[in-house]
Amino acid sequence: MRDLTKGPVMGHLVSMAAFIGISQLFQTLYFIVDLFFVSRLGNAAVAGVSAAGNVFFVALAASQMISIGALALVAQAVGKKNEAEANLYSDQALSMSVLFGAAMLVLGYAFGGAWVTTLTADAESAREARAFLYAFLPSLALLFPTMALGSSLRAAGVVQPVMYVQTGTVLLNVALAPVLIVGWGTGFPLGAAGAGAATSIASAVGLVALVLMFPRVQSYLRLHWDALKPRFEAWKRIVFIGFPTSLEFLMMFVVFAVIYFVIRNFGAEAQAGFGIGGRIMQSIFLPAMAVAFAAAPIAGQNFGAGLHDRVRETFKAAALVGAGIMATLSVLCHIAPEAMGRPFSSDPAVLEVTGEYLKITSWNFVAAGLVMTCSSLFQGMGDTRPSLLASATRLLTFAAPAVWLSYQPWVELSHIWMLSVVSTTLQCLLSVWLLLATFKRKLKPKGV
Repeated sequence: MRDLTKGPVMGHLVSMAAFIGISQLFQTLYFIVDLFFVSRLGNAAVAGVSAAGNVFFVALAASQMISIGALALVAQAVGKKNEAEANLYSDQALSMSVLFGAAMLVLGYAFGGAWVTTLTADAESAREARAFLYAFLPSLALLFPTMALGSSLRAAGVVQPVMYVQTGTVLLNVALAPVLIVGWGTGFPLGAAGAGAATSIASAVGLVALVLMFPRVQSYLRLHWDALKPRFEAWKRIVFIGFPTSLEFLMMFVVFAVIYFVIRNFGAEAQAGFGIGGRIMQSIFLPAMAVAFAAAPIAGQNFGAGLHDRVRETFKAAALVGAGIMATLSVLCHIAPEAMGRPFSSDPAVLEVTGEYLKITSWNFVAAGLVMTCSSLFQGMGDTRPSLLASATRLLTFAAPAVWLSYQPWVELSHIWMLSVVSTTLQCLLSVWLLLATFKRKLKPKGV
């Protein structure tokens, strides 16, 4: 266990963010590796895998309800030096994750195919989307316990071992992708389905490794298998904190689904270009996301310990570092945006969409970084409702106008991307205002 209530806040933030960033880098490489090899199968495969990948947001949204609730409660218990309480919420988070993972499998196989079919531009893309999804679903079920265990460790200030596990699973995925997708060494290419299968196999190995190393990398938390029986009072507290974040991620899924719906009339090239641009943007967001992710356990432990000035200091440090990173990345996206997409497609039409998307949306990178930082502080303090409120505004400022634009004969793709910039900026302003208001309500005055 790492005590984040002592020592310089900036030092904790930078050191934890470094390991979290590496973990997220390798996690994102899951998608980049799949996309690289799938892109060799044609635009329909890229569009199909990108559309089916949106189901990942559904699983991520549901898993956040458990992982964020556990993160806040375990971190606050660690800050209070209450070992029993920390273990209680760690065990119950794992218990919930097993149930939710099983539900994800059942619902995904029952309804996922029909859903991704509605998002694709043509029959060939829909076929590729279904093939990828059905092989990818086991990895989504395994995401729940993986996230629960990882969040408990992060709440206790332990991040380096998780990085090692994720690195190993990605390397396994890298090895399996060409074998399963294009049939290297076997002569039996599985196409888009191979991309999903490679991720599912690697995820299973990663979860087993995480379970085995959990009690070996720290002594504060333990896996009490006999304590996995549901304790609904604990579940209630986990859900209270995590459910708003779950809805927040679900809104992200809705926004991406709206984009795919709106641009479907521009053809598979537009969907493929947006899919590549989205994956690239996820990758370049990693440094700022790592800083925000590190801020949550630091804020949580200090909030639990009653060290409210250190909570404020955590926000200032994370906002400063995150904004600087995002401003730098924004400049890079203006220099050669299309070049970032060339490893994934040689189609000029696809690259044009990718380049335009990155160049325009990069104007909101700083705002997006501040939104992530605010969200992490809300998580650390155990009240994620304000973050949900800020995210919900995108349904009014982006989703509804985007659907209206899709029915206008003069609409261009650039209009959708510019609308996204305005919407994210408004969300940022509201998030910062709500966070400052929460500080006044929940934290003691400075110096008290």
